[in-house]
Amino acid sequence: MSPTPTLRSLRDRPFELLVELERRARAAAAGQREAGSGDEWIGVALRLAGENFLVARDEAREVMGVPAAIARVPGARSWIRGLANVRGQLLPIVDLRHYLGSGETTPGRNTRVIVVNHREVPAGLLVDEVFGFRRFDEREFSAEAPPTGMRCERYLSGAFRRGGEVWPVLSLKTLVESPAFQQA
Repeated sequence: MSPTPTLRSLRDRPFELLVELERRARAAAAGQREAGSGDEWIGVALRLAGENFLVARDEAREVMGVPAAIARVPGARSWIRGLANVRGQLLPIVDLRHYLGSGETTPGRNTRVIVVNHREVPAGLLVDEVFGFRRFDEREFSAEAPPTGMRCERYLSGAFRRGGEVWPVLSLKTLVESPAFQQA
């Protein structure tokens, strides 16, 4: 068995360097899969009225800043901020905190819009802050949804628990398909 070459020794041979990097990456990935032996769940972490939540990555199409121009919709519910033109498509902007009964969101520099990935119900959800992606082992999931101060348990699909932290999972599919949401 030949000794593993150092990356420095391969610096003048780019092809061999790439082959060695690929070999090491595959070995590291295989080692991680064996160590965790569970499937990975990836979600978007967000803050809403002082509470942290997760949204499944496949339920969020994108995260964007608050559009500069939002046109009010006469006769719409108070939690509908209005319509925004996002790359030529009209997108309803919903104040998620207000919809859930926790007061209106005051736009600030951390305020974001999460665009729901749903074929039939376009919606942009205004949230206080987005932290980015969070990765969890699926074994950290519990189908039991924790109580929240926002009273949004009917839209929770469970929670991930790691150490002392609990991350409730907010189901955007359940939210946008609910009769209350559709009566905007």
